[in-house]
Amino acid sequence: MLAELRGLNEECGVFGIWNNPDPAQLSYYGLHALQHRGQEGAGIVVSDRERLRAVKGEGLVNDVFDEEKLRAVEGTAAIAHVRYATAGGNGIENVQPLLFHSSTGSLSIAHNGNLVNANRLKKHLERQGSIFHSSSDTEVVAHLIKRSTLLPFKEKVKSALNLLIGAYSFLVMTKDEMIVARDPQGLRPLALGKLGEGYVVASETCAFDLIGASYVRDVEPGELLVINDDGIKSERFAVETNRAMCAMEYVYLARPDSDIDGINVHMARKRMGRQLARECAHIEADVVTGVPDSSISAAIGFAEESGLPYELGLIKNRYVGRTFIQPTQELRERGVKMKLSPVVQVVKGKRVVMVDDSIVRGTTSRRIVTMLKEAGAAEVHVVISSPPMSNPCYYGIDTSSSEELIASTKTVEEIRDTIGADSLTFLSPEGMIEATERPFDEQNRGLCLACFTGEYPTQIFADTVLPHEKELQN
Repeated sequence: MLAELRGLNEECGVFGIWNNPDPAQLSYYGLHALQHRGQEGAGIVVSDRERLRAVKGEGLVNDVFDEEKLRAVEGTAAIAHVRYATAGGNGIENVQPLLFHSSTGSLSIAHNGNLVNANRLKKHLERQGSIFHSSSDTEVVAHLIKRSTLLPFKEKVKSALNLLIGAYSFLVMTKDEMIVARDPQGLRPLALGKLGEGYVVASETCAFDLIGASYVRDVEPGELLVINDDGIKSERFAVETNRAMCAMEYVYLARPDSDIDGINVHMARKRMGRQLARECAHIEADVVTGVPDSSISAAIGFAEESGLPYELGLIKNRYVGRTFIQPTQELRERGVKMKLSPVVQVVKGKRVVMVDDSIVRGTTSRRIVTMLKEAGAAEVHVVISSPPMSNPCYYGIDTSSSEELIASTKTVEEIRDTIGADSLTFLSPEGMIEATERPFDEQNRGLCLACFTGEYPTQIFADTVLPHEKELQN
């Protein structure tokens, strides 16, 4: 469903390139491919092997960069970042990559994810005299790296990483090398590619396709890559434990043309739709439609399995900017209609199966069901290609607190009544796990299901806060 209407957003995406004559320009294209992971800030830091220079700003990639700005940061390597800024977290100081200068050299860091022990680490560092300029977890890591003055740089990074708990894909760059790391659970995706004689890394493989790079492999959980003029070297900074890739990457967050751990996202979503159709065999309907864009793949799979025709019953207006919360209910309803429109001739008089990827608060689902019925749909059966989301995410997805998640306080029947659907069916956890076709694991096939089950793959501390709540505190 439309993330800006629903409050379900991934925190960010990272991109890095080493040994290329046009790192800033290629990073610009890489960020374009990752724009869905963050729309409120973007930055690129370039190394010319003498110094690090940054260009960044708030807004979309096209708004932040132009040809003149990219020419001003020429070099041979770069790291880049797109960011989704939650309430209270706006400000250029939070736009990554963060760049730090000191007497021992410059350092730049980009991060995708969220550290559940960031509050504790920050308070500890402040007691030791550290001063923070942003509300980003990333700055905590920079202070941890810099405080280990007697170690070689690589060992400083490894020492810092071993103090972190949570989800992270890090790109750390000096003028001489780039270090890449992924958390021991592998909660966030990170892939390695090759372009000419150089290397690229990105949150999703769709970034490789745009710049013409070839996919090499995914960075392993607990793995650290050192990339410099001598090539690439792989080490482990931590033992992989309880691999737990975020299931929502397959359900909603990642682009359909990306592969995660060798599994294509579009095909995984189609299989979720097929499994959902098998679990919804009792529904009698005339037509299947999906809520653009992330639910289209599942809707196609549902239609293929059920034998019902798939139609474009809802059209997304791609030329409407972000719609902020309006002061009246009437204006809020109009904002939804600006972004989505029903195709009357498709749904009028029909029993419609509306496929969506998830329900968070239920408000947008209610508006879309109402819209379809106002367009003449005889019945609207809502089917969701994931289980009920009843628990908050502490690993970088901007889900609400439990009190604001409708599935945490209402039964499926109560949710159905709230959104006004004729029926409501969620995909079972077992069905979702099976549909991803990840390598077999006796527990959960290496998926984090915390937002569905409440079973978190890492320790959650008493002072752990959600990403958006963390920024509101600063």
